[in-house]
Amino acid sequence: MGVFSQLSESSKANPFSLPVRTASCGSASSSSEQVALGSAKYYAYCALGGVLSCGITHTAIVPLDLVKCRIQVNPEKYKGIVSGFRTTVAEEGVRALAKGWAPTLIGYSAQGLGKFGFYELFKNVYADMIGEENAFLYRTTLYLAASASAEFFADMLLAPMEATKVRIQTSPGAPPTLRGCAPLIYRSEGLTGFYKGLPPLWMRQIPYTMMKFACFERTVELLYQYVVPKPRADCTKGEQLIVTFVAGYIAGVFCAVVSHPADTVVSKLNQDAGASAGSILKKLGFAGVWKGLTPRIIMIGTLTALQWFIYDSVKVALNLPRPPPPQMPESLKLKLAAQGKL
Repeated sequence: MGVFSQLSESSKANPFSLPVRTASCGSASSSSEQVALGSAKYYAYCALGGVLSCGITHTAIVPLDLVKCRIQVNPEKYKGIVSGFRTTVAEEGVRALAKGWAPTLIGYSAQGLGKFGFYELFKNVYADMIGEENAFLYRTTLYLAASASAEFFADMLLAPMEATKVRIQTSPGAPPTLRGCAPLIYRSEGLTGFYKGLPPLWMRQIPYTMMKFACFERTVELLYQYVVPKPRADCTKGEQLIVTFVAGYIAGVFCAVVSHPADTVVSKLNQDAGASAGSILKKLGFAGVWKGLTPRIIMIGTLTALQWFIYDSVKVALNLPRPPPPQMPESLKLKLAAQGKL
């Protein structure tokens, strides 16, 4: 508990953790009713929000994810979204569209726990390390560093279930359930079979998450500055959540493009037990790694928007501190004014 209590005390020294208002902006709730920002309980609730946001959304789009993976690993047969759905249903029935739902739910719930919980932790830790003024000036770099650190650990939680999911969805003859496929992978490949896709998973997820968090944070800031006609403090909870959704969708489009080549490699790698990332890249070529980009943009844009919406809604429901977009510290304003730069 020592590290969390120290973070709670030092959170007042960085522009990202100021408990300026309650989750219900403009309400009469007192700060004493809130969970203390930087406390173990705060990070635990943030992790819970991550579990719900990632687990629910990824499981809901399993049919689209299945078609996307099949386009990536067998583009000759699955030529696009519509034909991919049509071919899958014609050959395996409608129930086949739900293949991989169980490892998706478990794997991405675990990943969400690490992704959001650790992001909040690392963001405050790094901000405290570099000081209030630098945390504001270099906030984009701070978002990138905190999200990359969080995703590094989150992917370790995801990798086994991701390997199982892709094998179920794309390998002919693979058992169609988690309880059938996971033991098969273990018997034939051992524990390494679950983690051989971890390096390309890092290649896919770390840039994705860096874009997801940094783009979201800066987009929210810009929306309140240039688009929303009133200050965030005057917005209702519903209006704030709409801004969250829009910023999340914008971030999701960029995420999809940045992470798609590595996503293709992960899909192919988990489909073929004997393949390596290098051999797959050589075989596919530049054009091949971009197969399935359109459904991925649709999937990830919607996914990211809903994840941020659910995550922020959990914060509202649990009355967690939700600081407004960072403001320039007074000390920095004075320095810039003295230099004639403000």
